[in-house]
Amino acid sequence: MDLPINEKLNIDEILKDLENYHPKRKGWTWRKKLPKGTKKYDFEYFDISEDLKNSVGLPAAHYFDDIDPQPESVITSEIASGRFEEDIRRMRMAAWHGADHIMVIRTLGQSHIDSLIEGTPEGIGGIPITRKQLRASRKACDIIEEEVGRPINFHSYVSGIAGPEIAVLFAEEGVNAAHQDPQYNVLYRGVNPIRSFVDAAVAKHIMAQENILQIDGAHNANASAKKAWNVMPELLVQHGINCMYSVKSGMRKDLIALSTVPPTVSPSPEFRMNLVYAMTLREVFKEYKFRAQMNTRYIESDLFDATRIHVLNTVLSKLTSADIQSTITPDEGRNVPWHINSIRGVETAKHTMVSLDGIKEYVKIDEDKVRPEIRELKMRAILMLEEMIEMGGYFEAVEQGIFVDNGHYPARDGDGIKRPQNGGIGAGSVVPRDEDYMAPVCNHFGYNNLPKGYDHVCDLIGGCTLHNPDKIQYIDELDETDNVNVRLEENRDSKDKNLIKPEVEWTNDGWIQIDMTIPDTEDYAEAAALEICKRMNLEDAQVISKTILHPTEGTYVELKAKVPFFVKRDELTLPKKPDLMAEDELFSFFKKHKVKVVAGTVGNDEHNVGLREILDIKHGGIEKFGVNYTYLGTSVPPEKMIDAAIEVGAQAILASMIVTHNDVHIENMKKLHELAIEKGIRDKVMIVVGGTQISNDIAVSNNMNGGFGRGSKGVHVATFIARNLEKIDNL
Repeated sequence: MDLPINEKLNIDEILKDLENYHPKRKGWTWRKKLPKGTKKYDFEYFDISEDLKNSVGLPAAHYFDDIDPQPESVITSEIASGRFEEDIRRMRMAAWHGADHIMVIRTLGQSHIDSLIEGTPEGIGGIPITRKQLRASRKACDIIEEEVGRPINFHSYVSGIAGPEIAVLFAEEGVNAAHQDPQYNVLYRGVNPIRSFVDAAVAKHIMAQENILQIDGAHNANASAKKAWNVMPELLVQHGINCMYSVKSGMRKDLIALSTVPPTVSPSPEFRMNLVYAMTLREVFKEYKFRAQMNTRYIESDLFDATRIHVLNTVLSKLTSADIQSTITPDEGRNVPWHINSIRGVETAKHTMVSLDGIKEYVKIDEDKVRPEIRELKMRAILMLEEMIEMGGYFEAVEQGIFVDNGHYPARDGDGIKRPQNGGIGAGSVVPRDEDYMAPVCNHFGYNNLPKGYDHVCDLIGGCTLHNPDKIQYIDELDETDNVNVRLEENRDSKDKNLIKPEVEWTNDGWIQIDMTIPDTEDYAEAAALEICKRMNLEDAQVISKTILHPTEGTYVELKAKVPFFVKRDELTLPKKPDLMAEDELFSFFKKHKVKVVAGTVGNDEHNVGLREILDIKHGGIEKFGVNYTYLGTSVPPEKMIDAAIEVGAQAILASMIVTHNDVHIENMKKLHELAIEKGIRDKVMIVVGGTQISNDIAVSNNMNGGFGRGSKGVHVATFIARNLEKIDNL
């Protein structure tokens, strides 16, 4: 299925014949790094990977020939709309901005599903755990990666009591990466420790055979601890246990990624503390990969605060290392999964990493400063491992609650998570295999009695599902009221009629984001903001974030609310896009033609800010392109404007007119035109006017050559001058 750039993803086409679709590729794919010193535009890069075929660059890219250098690190986009048909639309958006690791995260409700669901969990939302969801998502990724020209790694979770079954499902359906950590199941899901580790051995073995990247869940300790900076030694221990267990289960070290999270945030001296931890982790586990993520423990609902944390965490990644850079957004803190925040997260990571390209060539960390702290962290971790051995092992240590204890090890607060080794979900369900145990499937962990005369155990059944995908049993959604076809049908009418409604998460959900500053206390500001939304006839208004500017002087409020109407796409008047010359064309034109301009604010008008932005090189004004201008100042009589043009031999007059009461701007236009005729230069000079209330129609109707209103920039005026000078015979 080819996907034209100017067409939306066709969900109906993706769902068509889904029962016969199989992934085009399996296994994890890293980015292809470019040689050190690769040139793009005028710049040399040290740490970038291959370009995308199609992409959206950073906002400032148009100043740099629209280059879009891609960092060497994989970038994650985390999506949690709860509807896979909506997820895949956001996957496409994220991929165009540079994400190649698409992680569909779970909601709290789905975290506690303990079985493999083949119906639909859509009422709960979050992680895809049905075959249909996975297959549709992977099919979409297959389409999107052809469009952007880079493999897209699709990610989900192998956890809970059904971990091995989910691992098989993922292997069959081409999921490229997954979280798998038996300690996560024990500490945070209440799964029996023995069952969790047995399940993990099976799941990891299956993942290893299909080259599925594993990410662990050790970061949850400092994401959930009250004093995350105190659990740093424990994090080293958890990472170590999971890494070694993964290797023993058959996983390659280059497909094992530690989920590393900076343990603290400002107002603590975060960077110093986080740097030492990051360096220690990367030194101890140098044979493995690293997935760097923000600490969700500290994410509030403030978008800008989350962005600041994200930037600093990504700087930390560049100064140390990150094979995968994750992009958590404030959605974690306010349960508002906006499309735009997914993209902002990707762009924040890309911007920070590209801006710091090659930084380690210039910045070196003082080893004498950090070495004692690194050594201390290692020693505390070693002491914790030794104590675990003295206790009798991991299971006994968990029973005694030494994990996620907020004391700085070896000190303890006694508030660690305790789990009995003979209790929890699945307790007593692990039994020894019989001596003649045999399962007729490949990649089965543990001993498996293969009959003589067979090369592969699955030859007994003509191939297992990993070798013969035609044997996979595809089950469609079972819920008659909550399934993708019902949801698509709900929006069919608006789609057929070309109706548009804003959205942030789901098609036509109607949600918009509003922000306002209210000059009052926090409580009154919230009440006032909600009342304002009510009077604007918006529905279901909710405050999602408040920032105190001063306890009494003002509060900044962010809200979400629903728009109760559609607009008709076919009846919209599209804004006219200015036909601008490229900057290179403008530079070339004004280098060849030495153009002079006189400019000023006319009459009794003292405003000059807008005009200076049109003129000055600092603001990207016409001076930037080589136009020589004479600035006459403010309150310039029309006579002086004309005389100055004659004196300097100007080809254009730029007259600013902000004041418009009593139609004074109309009178000044008439005077400029009449005086130019009187002085004999009207056919030799352009008169261009501008101001907040000026339009080109108003200007032309009053005998001006052109007019520019609010939002005009130097490039607009420079283009106008260049294209019209050919009509004037004194060039």
